[in-house]
Amino acid sequence: MNNTPAYKRILVKLSGEALAGDQKFGINSEVVNSIADQIAQVSKLGVEIGIVIGGGNIFRGLAASKAGFDRVSADYMGMLATVINALAVQDALEKKELETRVLTAIKMEEIAEPFIRRRAIRHMEKKRIAIFAGGTGNPYFTTDTTAALRAIEVEAEVIFKGTKVDGVYDKDPVKYPDAIKFDELTYLDVVEKGLEVMDLTAVTLAMDNKLPIEVFNMGTPGNLKRVVMGEPIGTKVTG
Repeated sequence: MNNTPAYKRILVKLSGEALAGDQKFGINSEVVNSIADQIAQVSKLGVEIGIVIGGGNIFRGLAASKAGFDRVSADYMGMLATVINALAVQDALEKKELETRVLTAIKMEEIAEPFIRRRAIRHMEKKRIAIFAGGTGNPYFTTDTTAALRAIEVEAEVIFKGTKVDGVYDKDPVKYPDAIKFDELTYLDVVEKGLEVMDLTAVTLAMDNKLPIEVFNMGTPGNLKRVVMGEPIGTKVTG
């Protein structure tokens, strides 16, 4: 059996909703601890890890703007929500004796470092887990786009998008039992079929930089390690 990871440096994208678990809102400590366990397993393999977390469990900018908030203000509020989530994940990881750094796109030096590309790469080279918060620092961009951008900037080899389902389907598998799962897709497939892998900007960035995206179920313990080892358990999006 091959015990060598398939990747040296990865970017893990987690939704804010993933941290809420079965709750509709907030942070579920058991779920965060489970995610931290999976990240710790991969870190012990010597893999360099970056993480981007959404903020939808606390505040979703786009939904708030539709409800009447100013879009720019709402997006900044969403970015601040990602910082709260990043600190929660940092705490869980450090309780497992892992070195971490939170790097934010919006300066808040009392609780995190500002994102500086070379510093982020250096942290990862030293096997510190880099948690990227605050989105891109700009309104109108999602954390999916942040994940693609940060992955490219730190020269990650792949984006792993952890979700609540075991890959990408032609329609919602929760609502439609006859939904068909895709094992592999091209970037153009995602765009043309309108599949909900990541938003269009993120997919385009990944395509332009030949950055693979793997979608898998993060809720199953050990799945992150499986995809890092190269097991085909989700859906892989490549050129």
